[in-house]
Amino acid sequence: MSVDEQEPEYMDDEPDAVSEPSVDHAPSDDEAPDGDEAPDGVLPVASAPSGALSSERLAIKALETRLLGGERKLRRREVAAAAGVSLLSARKLWRALGFPNFGDQDVAFTERDLTALSTILDLVRAGKLTEEAAISVTRAIGQMTDRMVVWQIEALIEDMVMQQGIPDAVARKQLVNELPNLVDAMEEILLYSWRRQMNAAVQRLAVRAEAGLQASEAGRDGDEDDAPLPLARAVGFADLVSYTSLSRRMNEKTLAQLVQRFENKCAEIISVGGGRLVKTVGDEVLYIAETPAAGAEISLALAQAFTEDEILPEARVAMVWGRILSRLGDIYGPTVNLAARLTALAEPGTVLVDEMTAAALGDDERFVLVPQKAENVRGFGEILPVRLERGLGKGLVLD
Repeated sequence: MSVDEQEPEYMDDEPDAVSEPSVDHAPSDDEAPDGDEAPDGVLPVASAPSGALSSERLAIKALETRLLGGERKLRRREVAAAAGVSLLSARKLWRALGFPNFGDQDVAFTERDLTALSTILDLVRAGKLTEEAAISVTRAIGQMTDRMVVWQIEALIEDMVMQQGIPDAVARKQLVNELPNLVDAMEEILLYSWRRQMNAAVQRLAVRAEAGLQASEAGRDGDEDDAPLPLARAVGFADLVSYTSLSRRMNEKTLAQLVQRFENKCAEIISVGGGRLVKTVGDEVLYIAETPAAGAEISLALAQAFTEDEILPEARVAMVWGRILSRLGDIYGPTVNLAARLTALAEPGTVLVDEMTAAALGDDERFVLVPQKAENVRGFGEILPVRLERGLGKGLVLD
């Protein structure tokens, strides 16, 4: 991404430049070239025979203008040129955000798109971000907001179906009329949550990270597989028992309720325990905590919660204290792999840890550690699992 050049980069993989009409002569959104389909993200509006839009299309059009901050009036080359960057560089950032591949003639952008692009580029020009960091940060925003929006829309649709007793397809159409009453509040909560989460991340930086590494030295000789990795964390997995067989017997509605109940319960327990839910994949959740004790409390609470739940099956849980690499919102390293392997060995309703994690928890009266028989674990050889049980104290208290 070259932020100093106006045009030459995009010539490497773009067709010959064409003479672009000015913004004032750009075709309206009602017009579309014969035989061409609008790309994803561009509202097709050429279906009304008289040129008038249906009430549904008008509602979508009004919502689009509100969300995008104005009507689409700019082509991609116009936005790139106005931002003072090559089209190739602009496309790298748009792709990182998850935008579709607009063509030269698509009137797909607004002034707000130009402002956003310029904001990112200004960070690079000012030396506050490298080009690689700008793309990575932008991709994080694009991927997370994409998943968030899909999640929110599906939650709203599900609620409409349940509360109003209407079909899914009808709810999706009606949601267009409901969203204008919700977007401002949802945007405000998003910004509030982002600032709170950023503050929480700041608290985890520097001093606490160094303290975690110092704590992780206990019982280690420096030759461990995870020794070069920068962060010390408790890494845990919780895996629902018999989820595959259960899902085959459930209809769509029941399965959706089960998955949502599982995710909600995991998120609540992990949050209360001071941990972070890294990701949920079907019937499994991956989480981290900053100390062995915090990871142990979360793990025991998860195992107990699913054992006592009247709807969900029991869960196998495992937790390992070690070092990890954190990238792209995910975590990597031998510690993560070992925790996953131990999860498969755990009995339903129980928590397993490894020897080193047990040693880190050995002096804490809140936990009881019961060695199990040695197991040969793929990629790790023979290890000695230790069952983690509740000792003194009540554990995590959920409201």
